[in-house]
Amino acid sequence: MGLLKEFKEFALRGNVIDLAVGVIIGGAFGKITSSLVSDVIMPPIGQVLGKLDFKSMYEPLFDESEMIAAGKWNPGMSLDEVHKAGLPVFAYGSFLTTVLDFVILAFCVFLMVKLMNMAFKRLEFLQGEKAAAAPPEPPADVKLLTEIRDLLKAK
Repeated sequence: MGLLKEFKEFALRGNVIDLAVGVIIGGAFGKITSSLVSDVIMPPIGQVLGKLDFKSMYEPLFDESEMIAAGKWNPGMSLDEVHKAGLPVFAYGSFLTTVLDFVILAFCVFLMVKLMNMAFKRLEFLQGEKAAAAPPEPPADVKLLTEIRDLLKAK
């Protein structure tokens, strides 16, 4: 029973719940970034490079003339077709898309942390102004001692 109680305390601690929310939101944000890269950014880059599908860019790692003669490969095959044929290829387009995904995601996280740090600094600055503008009122016992001191000085 003690182990179950400890697990419950651990699982319901605020930090664990915050971490779970962060992981879930991070996963969703990763999907958004992947879509941005593959659906918005890479097609124009693919057009500029003369290729319609950037993810299908690959370099064969086999003797092309031999595979053409055997009827296993032709120069217009997509990456999926080459994989289905079981032919070895260097699929650099997919790798570059994944790297670009990472760079954009890292940049977005950087911007988010930078904005949060700026917000925290601004909040600290505003709290500092508020504290400097109105000094806190002393407690009742300090007031009483101050009055007694003032009365003793007057005598």
